[in-house]
Amino acid sequence: MKFLLGTKVNMTQIFDEKGIVHPATVIKTGPMVVTQVKTVETDGYSAVQVGFGTRNAKNINKALKGHMKEGNFATLVEFRMDDVSAYKVGDTVPVTFAAGDVVTTTSISKGKGFQGAVKRHGFKGGPRSHGQKHSEREVGSIGGGGRDGGRVAKGKRMAGRMGGDTITSKGLTVVGVNPEANEVYVRGAISGRRGTLVEIVG
Repeated sequence: MKFLLGTKVNMTQIFDEKGIVHPATVIKTGPMVVTQVKTVETDGYSAVQVGFGTRNAKNINKALKGHMKEGNFATLVEFRMDDVSAYKVGDTVPVTFAAGDVVTTTSISKGKGFQGAVKRHGFKGGPRSHGQKHSEREVGSIGGGGRDGGRVAKGKRMAGRMGGDTITSKGLTVVGVNPEANEVYVRGAISGRRGTLVEIVG
């Protein structure tokens, strides 16, 4: 199992050997240090926990300081796998991805704040004419009387907080790796703003 942590930089274009252009997301990688190795005997499941990035030591509580003896990491991420015998605490995980690998990415989408139903759910809105006023972007009826019981059904789509969700994209392809710049190029768009943490598993 291959895995990688990085931050989203921007999007670019990658040309293959046939001259075909591929839109790609640039992922900036960095050193990933193993902070804990979990086994079935001790934790009930097997996984590798790695630290990525750095942050100010004064912003880390004492419990995490004792756990992260290898450095002041900004993020701790756990990857479950069947065989963890190849990993030891303190090891640096190398980048093993290559062009052509099919991967799954996980990241947090851009936060949009409080949005209406038209933007958030793609509602059509109300009529624009024939005596209507201020109803262009309204939700409309949210439930009625009669057999519906005069209530609002659970899960009714309305206005509310939009974005900031964990998005997993499967079946993406690595179209290039630049070891000198510590960059990995993944075909297609990956959710999130610039600087968003991206998990890549292949």
